[in-house]
Amino acid sequence: MAGARMRWLSAILQGFLLALVGLGIWDVLFVYEENRCSMTYMFEYPEYIKIKLPYKVSSKYQNYDLYLYGEGDSAEAHNLKTTGIPVLFLPGNAGSYRQVRSLGSVALRKAENIHNKFHFDFFSIDFNEELVALYGGSLEKQTKFVHACIKVILKLYKDQKDAPCSVAIVGHSMGGIIARALFTLPNFKPTLISLIITQATPHVAPVLPVDSYLIDFYNTVNNYWILKEKDLRNITVLSMGGGFRDYQVRSGLTILPSLGLYNNTLNVVTSAVPRAWLSTDHLCIVWCKELVLATVRAFFDLVDHQTNQITSDLEKRISVLHHHFVNYSEKYSEDNLESSVEFSDSSATWSVINTYTWTYSSPEFSAWEPKAAYFLLPLPSEGEPHNNLYCRTTNLEPSTWIYGCMKVDQSVCQEGIDLTGEAELLKMYKIVNFNLDDYRSFSHFIIHISKANVNKRFNIECEFLRAESRMMTTQVTNILSFGTSSNRVVINSAGLIHKVKLQNFNQIYQAFKIHVRSNCQFTHGKTEDVYRFHVPWSHEDFVVTTSVPSSTVIFAKLHSARPENDSSVPELQLHTARSCQYEITIRTSFLEVLGQLIRFHGIHLPTYVVVNILLAFGRQLIHLYSEGHCLDFNSALNAASKPYIVIPFINLAVFLLRYDWFKETWSNLMLPDIDVLPSNEQGIAYPMISILLFLFGTAIAYWNGIFLRVLLRQLSFLWSIFQRPRVIQKEYKKLNFRSSSIMIFLLFIIWTTCGAAALILGYILYLVKVLSLQASVRTMKSILNLAPKQEIIKKGAFACSAKEGDKSRTKEPEQLSPDNNKLLSVSDVDDAVDTLQIHTTILHLLNWVILFSAPSFIYWFKNLRYSRRLDPDPCGSVAIILVFSMGLLINSHSTSVKRSKLLKHTARLQLLLAIASAAFGLEHLYRVPYFVTFSLVLYSLGCLVHPRSIMLKVQVFTLCLAVSLVTLVHAIPLESKDAWKSLENPRNRELFFRTLQAYFSGRGVDVGKISKSFRMDNRKPFIAAALYPDHIASAFSDYEGQKDSFAAFLKG
Repeated sequence: MAGARMRWLSAILQGFLLALVGLGIWDVLFVYEENRCSMTYMFEYPEYIKIKLPYKVSSKYQNYDLYLYGEGDSAEAHNLKTTGIPVLFLPGNAGSYRQVRSLGSVALRKAENIHNKFHFDFFSIDFNEELVALYGGSLEKQTKFVHACIKVILKLYKDQKDAPCSVAIVGHSMGGIIARALFTLPNFKPTLISLIITQATPHVAPVLPVDSYLIDFYNTVNNYWILKEKDLRNITVLSMGGGFRDYQVRSGLTILPSLGLYNNTLNVVTSAVPRAWLSTDHLCIVWCKELVLATVRAFFDLVDHQTNQITSDLEKRISVLHHHFVNYSEKYSEDNLESSVEFSDSSATWSVINTYTWTYSSPEFSAWEPKAAYFLLPLPSEGEPHNNLYCRTTNLEPSTWIYGCMKVDQSVCQEGIDLTGEAELLKMYKIVNFNLDDYRSFSHFIIHISKANVNKRFNIECEFLRAESRMMTTQVTNILSFGTSSNRVVINSAGLIHKVKLQNFNQIYQAFKIHVRSNCQFTHGKTEDVYRFHVPWSHEDFVVTTSVPSSTVIFAKLHSARPENDSSVPELQLHTARSCQYEITIRTSFLEVLGQLIRFHGIHLPTYVVVNILLAFGRQLIHLYSEGHCLDFNSALNAASKPYIVIPFINLAVFLLRYDWFKETWSNLMLPDIDVLPSNEQGIAYPMISILLFLFGTAIAYWNGIFLRVLLRQLSFLWSIFQRPRVIQKEYKKLNFRSSSIMIFLLFIIWTTCGAAALILGYILYLVKVLSLQASVRTMKSILNLAPKQEIIKKGAFACSAKEGDKSRTKEPEQLSPDNNKLLSVSDVDDAVDTLQIHTTILHLLNWVILFSAPSFIYWFKNLRYSRRLDPDPCGSVAIILVFSMGLLINSHSTSVKRSKLLKHTARLQLLLAIASAAFGLEHLYRVPYFVTFSLVLYSLGCLVHPRSIMLKVQVFTLCLAVSLVTLVHAIPLESKDAWKSLENPRNRELFFRTLQAYFSGRGVDVGKISKSFRMDNRKPFIAAALYPDHIASAFSDYEGQKDSFAAFLKG
């Protein structure tokens, strides 16, 4: 009774934890702002002009192409006569070259608006929509192709007067990391690229680190950019993150790794981009009109009008990007300097404002007598408490509107400095917030209303204020309050701006619901407030606009944690109306906290699930060794899954790594870095989060066990229809002809296709085996239930044996089996159940191995029409070893495991493997299958090693392992090799002659006439009709050499 109650309590607890995981996933995938992006439309039909590549490039990269974008008549007039500024667009994971349309179309319209003084040529690369986020083996190939395309693009301009010597690159998603990887190529010249703009590119680390080639590629790129930061200081890079709508690439990953020694990089989140102020999903960031306009405007402002190319001035490039993507002002000068002006308009009216607060609403000017107006605001003296000037305008024409006056004569300024460039656009307002200590050289500030504002409604509000009086500080609520407690701030607004600092808000797992209620006694017309959540250490602000009075909810959370050497705190800025009361309530949002945990640490959950399964597997083996029978998976999971037996060892290792002697010992053992260390450097790792994620992994494994058990039972009924269940025999041949044939077949699949395909086939066979076991166990239990009680049979058997006087030959009475008329006992059924339990747990482990290898399988399957073999294969080594292991395990029985001398050691090593998985597999998911494989190898070795013929089976297993390693070395070369196909195949021959004819088309040789008379075997080429022997011989010389070297490679 107590055991049943504990099982129910465990199920309720695991269900609660699984519900928390589900809520966190729901928050990430569905709880975000609506899509407020406008669609980018064209005025003419788009044309993608294919650029002819050199034969050497096109033959080496047959799957890739280069295109030039155009529209309608302009595309026809273009006719590859490139005269503009080259921009290259790189699509990302599964991206299309057609995604350049939005940028190209808007740039074309803007060039027409300036009468084509200069324009941009947008090129785009077709990567065949490869899934490079899932498979890193093709990233280097794509990088080399981009390098070749840049050379081809620049050659198109060689006859131009001011020919460009560099290109600008816009990279979406993985295209951005490829753009940065160009600089790691041995023969690449950094001067070929002047500007890189990346959109939702995960620069820090890959989103799914399931591939060692992907991790190595990232390490190479990031280490190069950090070590060579001085050499790359002239390369300007802008990185944009999509905000919380982009659940595929979180914005924290889009930050460029850098030492910060040079001001050549800029990281922004789209919610902070002026005139956009919105979040985008992963694909929307490419076509979102607000962002496309900002990007195109930046491109046009970056042009040097003397050369009509992108400027080489690094400071100007950063200034332009900062202007369009961080702090936008309606006026932007070439050099961004404050310019001196003289006021010579004698017809203008001048007025002096002697109050600290001033509001001006436009009257109905007469269009017949337009006049400019100037308002002088004297600076308060240094002894007065006011130390800031805040002004904002609405609907004022984008012209110079605020100045600093240095000389006043009879209420008229004689000389001033234009300060309009320091104004900031914030939704409907243009605002300035001047610290008066920086402007003591001025006697007055001047507000200018130009003639262009005739008959327009606009509004200007200014006030001198003491900044400290408008700054309030409040503590945020504790995360453990779960939203039950709140902090309240009340502002009785007599001014236009207020700030609320949020103390102790600096970690990524914190999330708060901020409720702002405004209540005004009276308002003049329609009034709108602007609330801005400002994060001082990164450009990830977001802005909310609301009417007055209103009740507004703001969810405050971070994309990146506060740096260690930074003491600033986020703040809520309220641009308010006068004479209103604002009540601000801050409470923890539990749903958003769960979402933050999944957003930043969800990638760790698969590792923790495998850790729990390994612990359960170890507990099953320990129970089998000590008690003689095996626990079911869920019972073993409840008994073994304790975070305190895994997490403390990892934390202890992290602590000891602070000491040099331990670091030296660690490096001498050639152990990799613990995966939690990078998270500590980013400020997103905490001990309690590790424990919570471990518990989440336990819940997922628990309910996955229940689901798999129910699924196997249901499928076993279907399996019984096709194959009659049999009684499970205790003794099997571990390697019979059938299993050996299957192993050889799967090894052939690994050699010729990819390891993931072989793993999936092996998994299906193993699943069939488990279904057969499930059906057999159900049949054996039915047979036993139909027989007489075991106690009666035992008594009769012992009585008979006593009469015969041969107790040594006494056997336990058994029931008859319908298969082979042998007796069936309770122990037989128990052994069969133990066998099923172990195989079910192994199936759990194989489930996750298949899941980790699925990305490479998807990539291979998608590109099957181009290449039959995946090279390089990230799953090759795991697949080879697992094929041998599954070949042994598929016929294993619990009785053979019980007799094994290695059972005890195998069971205890599962804890070590679980700790290693949690230490080294969080940020490197591709390592987890290796730990699972090692666990299964140990178990399969235990199935072989028992008191009888130990040495023989150890030798057999050693031989298999040696064969696996030799096969691994020869089957997976370090570099990609081109697969040469036989020309005896008519299809290959036809394809070959098409390529050959294209090569000789400009040389007066018609190879098509001799294609039918040409024959070739795998050893020697010859031509039946000896036409043009010199040309043909030179064409095949390179082929012969390559073919011979490839054959030599195969021979080892």
